[in-house]
Amino acid sequence: MHDLPRFVTAPRHVRALDFGHVMVLVDYRSNRVQCLFPAAAAHWTAAASTGRLDAVPVSLTAQLLTSGFLIPMSAATPWPAPVVAPPSPPSWGGAEHPAGTSRPQVPRGHGATAAVALASVLAIKTMGPARLAMQRITTALNAAASRCRRPATPAQATAAALAVRHACWYSPARTACLEESAATVVLLAAQRLSVTWRHGVAPDPVRLHAWVETEDGTPVAEPPSTLAYTPALTIGGHHQHQP
Repeated sequence: MHDLPRFVTAPRHVRALDFGHVMVLVDYRSNRVQCLFPAAAAHWTAAASTGRLDAVPVSLTAQLLTSGFLIPMSAATPWPAPVVAPPSPPSWGGAEHPAGTSRPQVPRGHGATAAVALASVLAIKTMGPARLAMQRITTALNAAASRCRRPATPAQATAAALAVRHACWYSPARTACLEESAATVVLLAAQRLSVTWRHGVAPDPVRLHAWVETEDGTPVAEPPSTLAYTPALTIGGHHQHQP
């Protein structure tokens, strides 16, 4: 107990989303995700406003410090309050993103470049420690976003997303929403075209998803179930927020 610090803060690469019945912590550097039930979530929220551990149970403090969601400080350093996220209807996977269930048609002129964009993302993901894979991907996405000069039209963004989805169909490596959305950003950035990349969380059960949006906030080539996700991290567009 005496070894625990008096003051802490949450690193800027940690996001907290409070759905009421559960708070979800996402560490975009270490790839860790942790759920806090209401009592523990209330302690997190209270500590966020003060940067102090006075009322936080020792066991919870030790757990959050060990997992890296909190770090010791020499003085009180409050951090942002959790994002209050709306609840969503329970989902057991039947209405989620249908990627991989049918072979998409590749738009003309994007086949080879989409494959290169996907290969680049897979290389970034795998060339280094697995625990830092998300950090490498978000760093690459921030770099790609900085190259863009104008927003992609809905037609351009959709064509890029479908071309990447087609390339994913033939990929020997794991390709899911993270790899697909990141490759879409990279493909468009090669043409100096921007989209907004989002990574979010939905509850019941807790699940994570990555997708891209056009400048007006419309998800690109996504099912309606994407609207159940509350964004935790946004890169590009008018809401660029680096982890």
